[in-house]
Amino acid sequence: MMIQSSSRLGAPCLRKSAGNQLLEAPKLIATTQQRRRIPTTNPTIITRSVATKPAYEGHIPLNWFENAFLAAGSAFMSLADPRRGDMVAALGETTAGPSLPRLRDRMLESPEGRQILKDRPRVNSSTINMDELAQYPEGSFGRAYVTWLERCGVTPDTREPVHYIDDPELAYVMQRYRECHDFYHCITNMPVSVEYEIALKYFEFANLGLPMTALSALFGPLRLTPQKRTRLFSEYVPWALKCGGSAQSLITVYWEKRWSQNVEEMKKEFGIWDAPPARWSKPLSEAKAAAEKRRQQGPNTPNSL
Repeated sequence: MMIQSSSRLGAPCLRKSAGNQLLEAPKLIATTQQRRRIPTTNPTIITRSVATKPAYEGHIPLNWFENAFLAAGSAFMSLADPRRGDMVAALGETTAGPSLPRLRDRMLESPEGRQILKDRPRVNSSTINMDELAQYPEGSFGRAYVTWLERCGVTPDTREPVHYIDDPELAYVMQRYRECHDFYHCITNMPVSVEYEIALKYFEFANLGLPMTALSALFGPLRLTPQKRTRLFSEYVPWALKCGGSAQSLITVYWEKRWSQNVEEMKKEFGIWDAPPARWSKPLSEAKAAAEKRRQQGPNTPNSL
């Protein structure tokens, strides 16, 4: 019995170790390639078919084999443990393909999207003052976002940086999608849990077309109970595909410029309607009380909103 118990306890650690080794492999190869400089004039010598000089801070250049290896490994690890945000992030980057240029083109076609690409805003607790957002009136997007964060018990600081996208502008597009994910939760009134994350992945696939969202939507339901799976496909998937497919492409929305806008007006503008009623772990009244407490305390420090 002791051996079985230890084995069960050790499984998550083994998965984490395997995932870490998977992420370290391309870094090690890239570092080795950067250090290896063999001068030669022989054209038959095979060289690395990808630039090894990083294009931006944190960039890890990959050749096609390394990209395929990391894509397959991160897909397996993400399915084994969806809580591995680094694995989910690696999967999204290594499978993005032509979807990122399409999203960038959508942004370039929109005045708001072009401004985002010019400004390259970031979403985290150092760029957004939550106490100041709490000062916005009830019904505004800023107040709704703070209330959603309080209700879900999350922060905007949990998004992995991009590493494996070669083009700096496309890397930002991926980062922007990643950091705006919680805004999608907020605007569609959905909590954070496996069931609702999968539902939102269907929404994102219909709206944005990222391959990673399709993979998550396809394999994610395998982790649900039969009852939750039935509810997902009977209620949430039809809503997600219809709403996400007909709504404005959310990658073009400059959310930080809309804190004072009425959230219901934003939904009408974007062509979005609420998802079917969800089961929340915290009552809305408690979250609103926490947001109101922030408002009464007032903003502690100035920010750049």
